Amino acid sequence: MPEKTTPRPIRRRQPTHPGEILREDVLPELRLSVAEAARQLRVTRQTLHRILSGRSAVTPEMALRLGKFCGNGPDLWLRMQQAHDLWRAKEQLRAELEQIPEHAVR
Repeated sequence: MPEKTTPRPIRRRQPTHPGEILREDVLPELRLSVAEAARQLRVTRQTLHRILSGRSAVTPEMALRLGKFCGNGPDLWLRMQQAHDLWRAKEQLRAELEQIPEHAVR
């Protein structure tokens, strides 16, 4: 009889950084340059470039700006950033998290 093995959890792909959505979808759709988008968002080009490249996170303040700019509110932008950050943290801490016991708390 074959030995029972525990299936490995499926590793889902990394959630897209919200800056990538801005870079690949939003700005081209609006036909805006980074400089013009930064001007309209009232941030520096450097700030927007860091977000577009994924080097900076979308903060609550930036989510408010993007939500107004795109007309879809800040919550979407914060959820995208949170999903991206949480996935990365889980990947980085995977081995350490496996060593922490799990307790059922009611």
